[in-house]
Amino acid sequence: MDVTFFSCQRNSTSKIVPIGRPIANTYIVILDENRQPVPSELPGTEHRGINLARGISISRNSPPKNSSQFNPELDTDRLYRTGDLARFLPDGNVEFLGRMDHQVKIRGYRIELGEIEAALKDQSEIAHAV
Repeated sequence: MDVTFFSCQRNSTSKIVPIGRPIANTYIVILDENRQPVPSELPGTEHRGINLARGISISRNSPPKNSSQFNPELDTDRLYRTGDLARFLPDGNVEFLGRMDHQVKIRGYRIELGEIEAALKDQSEIAHAV
């Protein structure tokens, strides 16, 4: 699922290709470690609002299974903590700066590298895994 859009411009000399701006009916908030908005151009954790996957519901009385990714106390709307490090550019576009964890995606599938590392370490022939 993608909630941002950026139109690449022919002959652009920019060294940054942002992920763009939120699409209709969505928004992005960049927050610091205290869940406070960061000033424009400073990095923080990307949070997305409104357009979440179907079946995900937020309730203060009954948090979802992976409730650490959700931040309902910041706003009455639902926010999803993506785990992406990002920043707003001066023109309002969002620049992706990397992941805040060790998760990667391959062909759209989320891969937790720690799980692969743990499985490798379970093998008697392997002393260390990174």
